[in-house]
Amino acid sequence: MGREVSESCVESLLIEMVSSYCNRFYANKPDLAARRIEAIGYQVGHQLSERYTMERPRFSDHLEAIKFICKDFWSELFKKQIDNLKTNHRGTFVLQDNRFRWLTRMSLDTSPENTSQDGSENKAAQITSLHLYFPCGIIRGALSNLGIPCAVSADISNLPACSFVVRIKA
Repeated sequence: MGREVSESCVESLLIEMVSSYCNRFYANKPDLAARRIEAIGYQVGHQLSERYTMERPRFSDHLEAIKFICKDFWSELFKKQIDNLKTNHRGTFVLQDNRFRWLTRMSLDTSPENTSQDGSENKAAQITSLHLYFPCGIIRGALSNLGIPCAVSADISNLPACSFVVRIKA
């Protein structure tokens, strides 16, 4: 029987981790906070990938491994598959989740008082993007464990939809 953790516990842990790293540990260094959050996600993804692929043969190519992430791995984490997978067949993959569970309770406040004076993204959008370093790390760690070095970034254009861009390193 598999061990599971309550979804609300994981969401609370993610919120507290982002808050702690951004407001206490690295309050004046948001880039360092983001790297640390991503590193924690990397470790989690690496270990989960090890657990979920224990009984499987190694994947023969990148596309097969990415499909595993989109179907089996994502289903274990979020109880659903990735909604859309796109590739340019040159090492770039876009994983689209139209209702990313960790973003369903977040919103972006687009009011003028919450937007910075130089016109850049507002504070809520910055905080939301910090929450995506952890799942980016999870994807990177899982793929690294499968022998695929890559860089992962996230894009949120319409909450709670989220796109993860995976770029395979040559």
